[in-house]
Amino acid sequence: MLEPALLPTPLVDCTDEAFARAGVELRLKRDDLLHPGVPGNKWRKLAPNLASAVEQGHTRLLTFGGAYSTHLRAVAAAAEALGLESVGLVRGEELADRPRNWSLRAAERSGMRLEFLTRSAYREAVGRVPGEYGPDGLRHRWGRCLVLPEGGSNALAAIGAAAIPAELPDLDGRDVVCCPVGTGGTLAGIAAGLPTGARALGVAVLRGGEGYLEAEVARLHRAAYGRAFDNWRIDHAHHGGGYGKVPAELAAFAGEFERRHGIPVEHRYVAKLLAALADLAAAGAFPRGTRLTAVVTGLPDPE
Repeated sequence: MLEPALLPTPLVDCTDEAFARAGVELRLKRDDLLHPGVPGNKWRKLAPNLASAVEQGHTRLLTFGGAYSTHLRAVAAAAEALGLESVGLVRGEELADRPRNWSLRAAERSGMRLEFLTRSAYREAVGRVPGEYGPDGLRHRWGRCLVLPEGGSNALAAIGAAAIPAELPDLDGRDVVCCPVGTGGTLAGIAAGLPTGARALGVAVLRGGEGYLEAEVARLHRAAYGRAFDNWRIDHAHHGGGYGKVPAELAAFAGEFERRHGIPVEHRYVAKLLAALADLAAAGAFPRGTRLTAVVTGLPDPE
């Protein structure tokens, strides 16, 4: 059985001089503590999808990810706990014959079968276009299975993430709820769950996502709610050079934030979010009196 989640996750006031100088309050929503095996925001996005899989009688989950994908590990752990098979299609055929990194080892320990694809085949699979790794090809190769998108972001995932604002008391016009953005599901859910007046801010962790990520969030809103929301935006200036890139300056910021507040900071997503909020606050991007809630979406990598 899948262990229960810690809900609601802790909400921590974070007194920080850099934000105080700007007249801005900072809180941390500790979703990194949500579940021991399905880390961070992955639980929120996966839980409704897993419930649907069980309800529909699926016995196999299939999904996609890169070499260090948290999503792959989360799906593998959840599938194992529920007695389901899992298949992970991994970007990069050159990885097949190399020693497994800690992340892929964890997925395999949970029973996930990994198949390593060329980048073109991976794009075909993720894009769900006709071909060997398109929808028909996947069904022919793997049989009946629930296909979860890269990063786990679909309509059900957005609905799952919409529970985050419901755990934040007294949201109003001074509030901005913030999260890192990789595939858009968490931001879509947060924006949809906000009361009137409150706003959502996403910080893109990948380079070159201008327009694309906005379109993905809007698509998820249409799929999940049948409507658009105008209470959110995405910052594209703090990706640190691209997905998975952690420049020395960002690592130093994360280490200093950790030292000051005693909270471990994951570098690829959470550090970019916190650094962006610090920069924006210092630049006067938030009116004085703004209350920022940063959703801590995951724990640091063990290696």
